[in-house]
Amino acid sequence: MSQPPPPAARSAGDADPAAKKLRSSNLRTAVILLSIALTFFVGVIAAKWMGTPQVSIGVLGSAVLLFLLVAIGRNLRK
Repeated sequence: MSQPPPPAARSAGDADPAAKKLRSSNLRTAVILLSIALTFFVGVIAAKWMGTPQVSIGVLGSAVLLFLLVAIGRNLRK
């Protein structure tokens, strides 16, 4: 009786379509969260460098806007 290879031994091409779709969705979510974190990080540095509260508010607003655009865009695509 032959058993299937363990998950670590399978190649990426052997994965079923549902697993590929889940991995793609997880990767997309990770990229979105990373972009929001980077926006905040760069915004904090820019705010300290420029020394104005308007920069902080602008960065926070752009991060919220980016999140909303991505969230709405993902729901429209489905």
